[in-house]
Amino acid sequence: MKVITLCGSTKFKEQFEKANAYHTLQGNIVISLGFFEQSEGIETQEQAELLEEIHYKKINMSDEIFVIDVNGYIGESTKKEIEYAKQQGELVSYYSESDKVINHLSTKLRQVKGITHRSLLYFLIIMLL
Repeated sequence: MKVITLCGSTKFKEQFEKANAYHTLQGNIVISLGFFEQSEGIETQEQAELLEEIHYKKINMSDEIFVIDVNGYIGESTKKEIEYAKQQGELVSYYSESDKVINHLSTKLRQVKGITHRSLLYFLIIMLL
């Protein structure tokens, strides 16, 4: 079991959710973003700076970061987070290198009708224990 922090552009909210579910079902503790600024409208520079500080503390708590790099996109903030994680000796892995597995799991989850993703996630976790 590892502690994994998800990093990447906040415009990739759907991919963050997929990666969170995937890594959780692999038996890992996943730390994600508290807000997706680009889709949830962070208002002030102070708020943005606070969220950045919190995110670096999350990276410090982790064994690994998982970079959400859809189509290879890595923004400036994420590049800094990757460099920071490497300096801390943490493993860095990438969505673009594992997106087929994550998307396959996501597709299978969507095929189940009449059940919420959260309920299915809980069921799968229990089945894996």
